[in-house]
Amino acid sequence: MGELTIWTYDWAPDGVRGFVRDLRLRWACEEADLAYAVRTIPFDGRETNHLARQPFGQVPFLNDGELELFESGAGLLHLARKSEKLMPTDPAGQAQTLQWTVAALNSIEMVTVPWWYLRICGDEDNQLTGWMGQRLNQLETILSQREWLAADRFTVADLLMADVLRVPEVRSFGGRPATEAYVARVTDRPSFRKARADQIGLFEKADEKRTE
Repeated sequence: MGELTIWTYDWAPDGVRGFVRDLRLRWACEEADLAYAVRTIPFDGRETNHLARQPFGQVPFLNDGELELFESGAGLLHLARKSEKLMPTDPAGQAQTLQWTVAALNSIEMVTVPWWYLRICGDEDNQLTGWMGQRLNQLETILSQREWLAADRFTVADLLMADVLRVPEVRSFGGRPATEAYVARVTDRPSFRKARADQIGLFEKADEKRTE
């Protein structure tokens, strides 16, 4: 369609570097060898300074020529349609990839994010702990039986699921060896390492400007 542009913040505090979700889109582009540019919006005033492009004041959002998309999941699925490296072209492989991509967002991340947020707010033994443990145990069963979630190979579903699971507090919650091996395997990919390093490098460079 046109040039891919991934939008993120121009700076982020240390604690979230390497986890801001533009990394998901960077990683997908690296996996698929899709050329892309990165542009930024100010971190200060982020709640209101880009509502015309992201109605919830978040990042990332994606431009593909004149096409505009917000939400990392939507952006990932858009990129996946551009490359068989991210999603197979056969109907069965596509269906498996789509269902596990949605599962990463709806069945796992929708529990892990509020659980993690409550913990950092001081409620360490919050009411979501049992629910999250159940979901992660169910996923552990799946990952103990297969190397990849869909189509017997790496897909965008693995990219997203591993990104959800690699959050340190989630990763260290309980002993789940198959899940740990899965996260380690997926995040050892060169494309992930490059995407993460590039994001952190952007924010570190911005430190200099904020101290001037």
